[in-house]
Amino acid sequence: MNQLNLFIELTRLKKPIGYMLLFWPCIWGLTLVYDFSQNKNIYFFYSILFFLGAVLMRSAGCIVNDVLDRKFDKLVVRTKDRPIASGKISVKLSLFYAAILCLLAFIVLINFNLFTILLALASMPLAFTYPLMKRYTYWPQLFLGVTFNYGLVLAWTSISGSLNLVPLIFYLGAIFWTLGYDTIYGYQDIKDDEIIGLKSTSIKFKGTAKIFLIICYSILIFSLVVGGYLMDFNLYYFLFLIIPFTQLFLYQIKTFDINAPSICLKVFKSNNFFGLLVLINILIGKVS
Repeated sequence: MNQLNLFIELTRLKKPIGYMLLFWPCIWGLTLVYDFSQNKNIYFFYSILFFLGAVLMRSAGCIVNDVLDRKFDKLVVRTKDRPIASGKISVKLSLFYAAILCLLAFIVLINFNLFTILLALASMPLAFTYPLMKRYTYWPQLFLGVTFNYGLVLAWTSISGSLNLVPLIFYLGAIFWTLGYDTIYGYQDIKDDEIIGLKSTSIKFKGTAKIFLIICYSILIFSLVVGGYLMDFNLYYFLFLIIPFTQLFLYQIKTFDINAPSICLKVFKSNNFFGLLVLINILIGKVS
């Protein structure tokens, strides 16, 4: 039972915000591309597959992240008690768990078409080297955004078998969404990160954080508008965009405080609600 608890702690399964933020772009992409006048069974089946994939890959990613960051995690108050950093579980066993999770994720992946499988496999090097970026660049959140929202593209190709400008526009917006919310998340550890020499957009834009967030979230909203136009969405889609816009600008940016880690975490977690709002908006846009 103790090993099970360690596994759950290692993979952050009790913290669903991580895998939900990975899942939302997937379901956005799937909903964008799907023809709801056809049989909806495939839509629900693929939704389940993408959800399982999000949980499995986020869990494996957490393990790889903790293996690579174990020396740094010992020096950060929030992470020093993580299983690998605290020595509760070995690196060897942790990597074994990660390999099993990746195998299960691959079993999920092979349910899709060949183009989607190849695209997904091509993203793996970036997905597992992301934790190293904070050592070399102030933009690790950008690399996270590219990786974390890749499911939007995969969901689109899983149905269409090809790519066009529409999913790429939404993907670009999602990247800036992650760039914003992970910058907020990074303010929890900024003091420790500065001491041990790690880099992030949280540190780079410490003095202009809200301006940076306004830019990121403006690009996100702009992409939702342009993407909706290219999809020929109805007027209600554009009218109801005021709700996610309000959540970003009148709640997140207005509320977050770089000097209050608990508030930063609360605002970060609110992005789960934002993901739902965008999904609802897409569904509204597709109603003819």
